[in-house]
Amino acid sequence: MATQALLDVDQLRSAIKVEYADVAACPLKEFHFHIGRVLASRLGYRADRVAALPDSVVESFAGVGNPFAWGEPVPGETVLDLGSGAGFDALQAAQMTGPTGRVIGVDMTPAMLEKARNNAALLASDNTEFREGYLEALPLADASVDLVMSNGVVNLCPDKAAVLAEAYRVLRPGGRLQISDIVVTAAVPEDAKADISLWTG
Repeated sequence: MATQALLDVDQLRSAIKVEYADVAACPLKEFHFHIGRVLASRLGYRADRVAALPDSVVESFAGVGNPFAWGEPVPGETVLDLGSGAGFDALQAAQMTGPTGRVIGVDMTPAMLEKARNNAALLASDNTEFREGYLEALPLADASVDLVMSNGVVNLCPDKAAVLAEAYRVLRPGGRLQISDIVVTAAVPEDAKADISLWTG
């Protein structure tokens, strides 16, 4: 694939980690994208649910949509959040699935993972765990989850086919995939695909 040949994936991942470590540590800083409570309101999240969350859970939220708009997880389900960040969507899903359910967040940014784990502890969310990993090689067993969701992260992965294949692999038969993301309708030039500054900013 030409894009893979031109793009330094390790360099891209490093740049993304730096960007989102900043979002985790400095949520009051101005970014080229919206974050936090104002964004959650614009994207149609339930106001009462967001209002009940501590600032540390909401302040680093940087999604592009609301994956719960297609349906919420139900008690007892196992949910996987691809690119879980500081845990905004995962921790809401954990409340929906209840004590008999389970939510697993996967992210590659150590600063976001640390913040998500701290947020889970703050909420005493015992049915939530956050794992370090890449979406192209998920640290989960085959057919182990009922719902795979993601919010504004697949666009950052150069091999989207691999991400979707992994999501399919870990879904149980009859499982659901609910993704909010950025989609372009025009072809992107190969040299632009290889420009890391365009991926991250």
